[in-house]
Amino acid sequence: MRHIRNFSIIAHIDHGKSTLADRFLEITGTIEKRKMRDQVLDSMELERERGITIKMQPVRMQYGEYELNLIDTPGHIDFSYEVSRALSAVEGAILLVDATQGVQAQTLTTLRTARDLGLVIVPAISKIDSPLARVDETRTQIANLLGVDESLVMLCSGRTGEGVEALLKVVIERVPAPRLSPSLLSPLREPLAHTTGAASVTAQLRALIFDFQYSDHQGVIVYLRVLEGTISKGDELEFIASDKRFGALEVGTFSPQPKSCAALTAGSIGYVVTGIKEPGFARVGDTIRTRGTKVAPLAGYTEPKPVVWASVYPESQDDLLALRQALTRLRLSDSSLSFEEESSGVLGRGFRCGLLGMLHLEIVTERLRREFNLTLVVTTPSITYEVEKKDGTKAVVYSPSQFPDYGDIARVREPMVAAEILVPANYVGVVTSLLYDHEAVAESTENFSEGRMMIKVVMPLRELMRGFFDKLKSVSQGYASVSYELREMKEADVARLDLLVADESIAAFTRIVSKHRVYEEAVSAVEKLYNILPRQMFATKIQGVALGRILSSKTLPAMSKNVTQHMYGGDRTRKMKLWKKQKEGKARMKERGRVNIPEEVFLKMIKSD
Repeated sequence: MRHIRNFSIIAHIDHGKSTLADRFLEITGTIEKRKMRDQVLDSMELERERGITIKMQPVRMQYGEYELNLIDTPGHIDFSYEVSRALSAVEGAILLVDATQGVQAQTLTTLRTARDLGLVIVPAISKIDSPLARVDETRTQIANLLGVDESLVMLCSGRTGEGVEALLKVVIERVPAPRLSPSLLSPLREPLAHTTGAASVTAQLRALIFDFQYSDHQGVIVYLRVLEGTISKGDELEFIASDKRFGALEVGTFSPQPKSCAALTAGSIGYVVTGIKEPGFARVGDTIRTRGTKVAPLAGYTEPKPVVWASVYPESQDDLLALRQALTRLRLSDSSLSFEEESSGVLGRGFRCGLLGMLHLEIVTERLRREFNLTLVVTTPSITYEVEKKDGTKAVVYSPSQFPDYGDIARVREPMVAAEILVPANYVGVVTSLLYDHEAVAESTENFSEGRMMIKVVMPLRELMRGFFDKLKSVSQGYASVSYELREMKEADVARLDLLVADESIAAFTRIVSKHRVYEEAVSAVEKLYNILPRQMFATKIQGVALGRILSSKTLPAMSKNVTQHMYGGDRTRKMKLWKKQKEGKARMKERGRVNIPEEVFLKMIKSD
């Protein structure tokens, strides 16, 4: 094991992490130059389109006598659970900071996670070839942050390859080889409920599952880190927590495509094909051991807590089973996704999904459409509220459409977040104004580095999800960054806003808004729907209703047709008869007809302006 190095790259989004990984693959000869492409570890079409990493990806590289196992991780805060699982399977991490942007708020959050897990941190600065690079300033920021000498901060460019091989050698020097029995207990982990037997003998197998995927032909394929023992093809194994037995149909590593091998030894990272095709048996954080042994389980992972809730319905109820299967399949590759079935009087049966943020919601719904060819109706995202009614009953509300009527509510509690915002000093004024608009209360302001301020605030999670990230980037011209963590629940002054289309409430458009902004939100929502809803065969009234009254209303004109275009000359009464007949038909249609709302209208309504 002394020639094995397991490490990851942690960085804020768009700091050059995937490009650096590309150069590592080139230097080690893992991928032939003729097969290289940009973002080679980002295998999903969505990742390549958006230029971001969504799913962690392990890869094995050979550099001289050393086996290097790299796990590429996402950079966006919505996928922090992916990052924490990846970091649990390695001994070290490259802390990568963009020379043109400096240390960002999310960098601090990820660094805390790595330190809590006891990882060795190798600091590095990327994009040093950029004309906008502030290398000396960024190096000082990192050195002060880590409390190390500036000479220990490496410099590199993923685009040109400058300094990349030197960084790889430093990783080999500083990151320790895997230990035979590392302690896996940390604040980020909690023991699994199922425990068996006493402590293991070092020769016996123990492997931690940090991810898995599903194949139609091979069943569940688990990604694991072998802590003790060896896994070979044909071995009889079992999951400790679920008590499910299986045979290892294939074992292998990632190069970066799956590559079978004879065995996975202690310290290695790889995969095992289980052949299990029933969902629910494999779970992230479970321990694999040899069947029949009494090896104690490793510590698992804390279950991720959903931050945002949104209901997903199939456009046709005939696709309900297909949607359930798609969510189950997606859950295998995205452990932070949770869902349960629910029903709506208007939209029929569907699923309420728990997610880690707005980007996470957007990615999940897009994958359902692309990978499973489903047409969906997605409701406006919401968070969890604790509601006490006037009759004394209490309820936890996940969906805005289930929020009680205005006159029945005694009090409401909502989750708060503690946020850290890094911003250049000359933008503090406009950022402070934005914080006021989003009901944020500043707890402290301090100098983070030369010309940059750290603002610590407490604000409602509801306001953070109301386009706060985009607005912060806009007012700071892209220089500000934010990270956050959940806090306790506090009393909230909110109300339910319903949108009525042709006097029918559309559950997918219902939202919870602050009472002091309810009129503004009603006018904005009605105007937005008025502009994107296609005209119907009859005049359609769109209304915003909250606090027991109509706050905004607009009427979408009916589609018009010139029924007299074929007529010319003659008595005008002939035309008047046709106009009267058309008017009566429109009136009958308005009484009996239903408004057809296309899928793209739902998508545009949940996206912030």
